[in-house]
Amino acid sequence: MDQLDSRGSTVTEESGTDATHSPALRFGAELTRARRARGWSQTELGARMSYSGGLISYVERGKKTVTRNFALSADEVFQTGGRFQELWRRVANSSFLEGFDEFAEAEARCVRLRAFEMDVVLGIFMTPEYLAALEQGNVRRGRITQEQADGRVERNSQRQKILYRIPTATVHAVLDESCLRRPIGGRAVMDAQLAHLEELSDLPNVTLQIAPFELAEARPFAHSMVLLNMPNHVVLGYSESQARGYVERGRDTLAAWESDYDRLQVESLSTAATLARVRVLRKEL
Repeated sequence: MDQLDSRGSTVTEESGTDATHSPALRFGAELTRARRARGWSQTELGARMSYSGGLISYVERGKKTVTRNFALSADEVFQTGGRFQELWRRVANSSFLEGFDEFAEAEARCVRLRAFEMDVVLGIFMTPEYLAALEQGNVRRGRITQEQADGRVERNSQRQKILYRIPTATVHAVLDESCLRRPIGGRAVMDAQLAHLEELSDLPNVTLQIAPFELAEARPFAHSMVLLNMPNHVVLGYSESQARGYVERGRDTLAAWESDYDRLQVESLSTAATLARVRVLRKEL
């Protein structure tokens, strides 16, 4: 049975988990609320959704992975206008590193984005096929489920709106040359990704540079990082370790990152030389 904690949040007696902090439990709690509001049993709801009552029970307790088709069926039965699909996206995205959601929310609102990427193409520059290939690696290693992989690809397509929105955000990205030489997904996928980078370079608000291998130890960053200028003139930083993501707010740290980024821009290939290098890499493929 569900109960409320002192803040009014739903808590399951079985696990003691706060549903507001667990996307799966939040989905289950919303399903339970909607079902009870109509006076249906789990078996009755299952029949309306073409699922078993046992599955409904598992979903309501957060014990079963929610699929997109299940969410679509729930929205249809309860006429909720996409509410359960939105909750499903949160479940699918729950495998992201801690701290990423906070960064993604800030990224969507920023007026300027500066990024350095070391190993793979910048997320908002990725084609769906490129990202899907990356996530398949995580699925094969057992890090995430296929549903979560699909959710990541879908969410990334939403993040990419920053490139085309009005008012526009200024986006400057420096990619280490290794990002463009690592053939993620095979030749066809990688060629399409490189072609996409060429297309993005034509956008008036996007600047792309390559940090060539020749920079060697002169490259100032040892990890990928992002700097976000927010509408209120606050600057935020973001970087990741293997375990989690970090939103950086420290003024001294951010000042050092900005100084290093300015140097990186100067020492990287020009935009014209970058495009020429991309075209050479496509021929090599």
